[in-house]
Amino acid sequence: MPIRPLTPEALTDEIVAAVDAAGPGYVRVLVDGAPPARPEVLADALVDPLRVRSRPVVRVSAWEFLRPASVRLERGRTDPDSFYDDWLDAGGLVREVLAPLGAGGSGWVLPRLWDVAVDRAARAERVDLPPGGVVVVDGPLLLGRGLPAELTVHLALSATVLARRTPPDEAWTLPAYARYADEVDPLAVADLVVRADHPDRPALQS
Repeated sequence: MPIRPLTPEALTDEIVAAVDAAGPGYVRVLVDGAPPARPEVLADALVDPLRVRSRPVVRVSAWEFLRPASVRLERGRTDPDSFYDDWLDAGGLVREVLAPLGAGGSGWVLPRLWDVAVDRAARAERVDLPPGGVVVVDGPLLLGRGLPAELTVHLALSATVLARRTPPDEAWTLPAYARYADEVDPLAVADLVVRADHPDRPALQS
């Protein structure tokens, strides 16, 4: 597949254009990537350009939609299959963020569900996102879960780069990403694939 090198700013412009091309209604964007790919940085970079285009934006992190520790860590704190299967509260993310922006949805979004630091529900207030608004969700292992979205972006790292950039105390997660590549194949299912081995020189695969 052709790979087109871009500056980080040009990459942001490309994704914003893709959001606009999705139509004038609500647009749900998933920015998927392992932590070393820094999906939150790209997700944050989309906010101001979208607002310049008069599109209100709500930013959501999947890390604030985790399950309680009693469920998340039932098989231990370093179990890669648990990380893959049990950490994300996908149902809560759909219910509180994505479904309200679907057909017939209320437009009311809860930006945070769970406070991992204290392991209890976050005291967040719902946000009324007006028509034409955009929700941008970042996090790892988001694809292949049936999360409804108008645009999915995957930040791809080679296995070598992912292993090198993953801190030693998080290396136990690497088998989960290998499983993700095998079972979901995010390079094939994402709407946009960004080659992110070099953060200052991303490349868009098309």
